Amino acid sequence: MTQVSEETRRQIVSLVREFVANDVLPIASRYDNEDIYPQELVPTMCDLGLFGITIPEEYGGLGLDQTTMAMIFEELSKGWMSVAGIIGTHHVMASIVGDFGTEKQKERLLPSMASGDIRGALGLTEPEAGSDVQNIQTTAKMDGEEYILNGSKMFITNGEHGNAVAVLAKTDPNAEPRYRGISCFVVQKPAHGFSVGQHIDKLGYRGLDTVELVFDNVRVSTENLVGGEEGRGYSQVLSALESGRINVAARAVGVATAAFEAAIKYASQRKAFGKRIADHQAIASKLADMATKIEAARLLTYEAARKRDEGGRVDLEAGMAKLFASEVCGEVTMEAMRIHGGYGYIKEYPVERYYRDAPLMIIGEGTNEIQKLVIARRLLDKYGV
Repeated sequence: MTQVSEETRRQIVSLVREFVANDVLPIASRYDNEDIYPQELVPTMCDLGLFGITIPEEYGGLGLDQTTMAMIFEELSKGWMSVAGIIGTHHVMASIVGDFGTEKQKERLLPSMASGDIRGALGLTEPEAGSDVQNIQTTAKMDGEEYILNGSKMFITNGEHGNAVAVLAKTDPNAEPRYRGISCFVVQKPAHGFSVGQHIDKLGYRGLDTVELVFDNVRVSTENLVGGEEGRGYSQVLSALESGRINVAARAVGVATAAFEAAIKYASQRKAFGKRIADHQAIASKLADMATKIEAARLLTYEAARKRDEGGRVDLEAGMAKLFASEVCGEVTMEAMRIHGGYGYIKEYPVERYYRDAPLMIIGEGTNEIQKLVIARRLLDKYGV
């Protein structure tokens, strides 16, 4: 990881902002409405190094810090949050491989992930296992020099357009505690028995594939067991999700910022009762609250990113950032819609898209109800209660 100067960060964010303005915004509304995957954006994202933001330079990545990553995700999400999703779980998988993979696994996977030749996904959630990850039913049984995977995963972003998935599976169904029987595997396409099941139609986050993945006697080499040791998958994924929650918080800040900017522009132009609605106390008060909450969410997110860069455990800080930023995003997008009045409810204006995208951050990467439990437990540990 390279600590980035403020000037370099500004330059990087400026490049991403230019990409959003020139390539993303012109297609965002139509692609969202028609649920079209923005495949034509991927080559430019590869050229910008967006698939290798935090992957170390020695493996072909940019090696940037978490704060810069958060700024990039924020900027992408201001344009269209689904574009940030193209690289979201990809970077969680890169974190799993980079932090816990063997040297051979890093050398084999990370350079191709950094270039975008390998585009990663994360296979955790199952039809009967969401927040309770330890209840997964997917199994991996040893057979010679291979494991045989059976089961299914649900709500998998990049499951269709990605070509590699970090999959949690039970290698010891009888382990106590349960998490000691869970391992993480990298499964690459094509693989016999590995297929895409149902395609999931969503309220928001449209234009990005969200699918069911099916594993029917899929054979995976022992070389694809992350870290080369069974029973480590649960802790490996939880650690990587700290980074994932920071990028979800950053996305929430980006969507909230876009909604706020749309609202203040509209309020400055729309007139009612002889003056701009921005000059009415009720609207002015809303704008002040929105801006204050967004800035607080941004600072929480950047602080979590900074602590992640310092090393060590940041589930408390990442959980707080994800919880607060996503709730703020939900509030701000609703207020932006209300400021627009009837115009906020029609497809002609982007605020309805922001409003539909916002709930994903509340639910995804661990629901906010679970975040509160994590935060409370860490606080009790911290204060020795």
